Amino acid sequence: MTTGITRRQALVAATALLPASRAAMAQQAYPAKPIRMVIPFTPGGSTDVLGRAIGIELGRAWHQPVVVDNLPGAGGSIGADKVAKSPADGYTLLMGHIGTLAINPSLYPKLDYDPVRSFAPVAWVARVPNVLVVHASVPARSLAELVALAKTRPGQLAFGSGGNGSAAHIATEYLKLQTGASFMHVPYRGTAPAVTDLLAGQLQLLFTGAPALLPHIKAGKLRALAVSSPKRIALLPDVPTVAESGVPGTKDFEADQWYGVVAPAGTPADIVAMLNRQINQSLNAAEVHARLAAEGAEPTPTTPQAFGELIASEMKRWNRVIKTARITVD
Repeated sequence: MTTGITRRQALVAATALLPASRAAMAQQAYPAKPIRMVIPFTPGGSTDVLGRAIGIELGRAWHQPVVVDNLPGAGGSIGADKVAKSPADGYTLLMGHIGTLAINPSLYPKLDYDPVRSFAPVAWVARVPNVLVVHASVPARSLAELVALAKTRPGQLAFGSGGNGSAAHIATEYLKLQTGASFMHVPYRGTAPAVTDLLAGQLQLLFTGAPALLPHIKAGKLRALAVSSPKRIALLPDVPTVAESGVPGTKDFEADQWYGVVAPAGTPADIVAMLNRQINQSLNAAEVHARLAAEGAEPTPTTPQAFGELIASEMKRWNRVIKTARITVD
């Protein structure tokens, strides 16, 4: 009788340990083959640069190659949809962007994926503050002066962006909504031509990521009035945040671009945890730090749960801006 009880107890104990044993085996086995990192944009942009940097560090740590696959189109939606429909085994990842994971659902009514339901958040990689600049000929020397000037010349001050629905476009529309300023939007096929026309005086202002603007700010061709982040940035320590401007409606203003890694929904939690831990460690690598700095990016290591909360909250915030400003894509 004693032996039977002992055997049953041993069987129960062994069964109870099975889930933990399977998780441990999965962690030991993963990754057993190359990982695919989908970049939903063309090579050379910030999403591509950051995705490749993270991929290199994962490959070094785990001795498995991370194969970068650029799948551009529809504002990043084509690549994101491919990942959403991939096996949930941790071998297909997406380097997402604020556009792909927060803005697109409000711009594309027939989007084939849902950023919350279709993905498992893995790691928030970085944020890139936008910088509000004006051409040197514009008399405004602060955001307050620019808003006042715009109200005396409604629709006459033109701002550029990388296209309808781009992060720069929506950030500026948000600024308009919060301040009551009236600016005219001129969409371009990318940020570079918008910067070119701004330097030529064809535009009066631009609100986009710092790297494209810094050389011209230092040369005195453009004047930086504010940054979109909650605090000042190291690249421009003397430039105040929008929230510091004192303009009514801007007290809690924040409109940074951001990047992060997601996997298909249903990816095992232990694999997500491994990826999150290793990506967070990668953000401390000297090479990654250098690449982040070159893109004007600030590392944002956190938990998958916190990144998921960011995605959900940003979807709601930008939906309001897009609907109120009646922003559509071409």
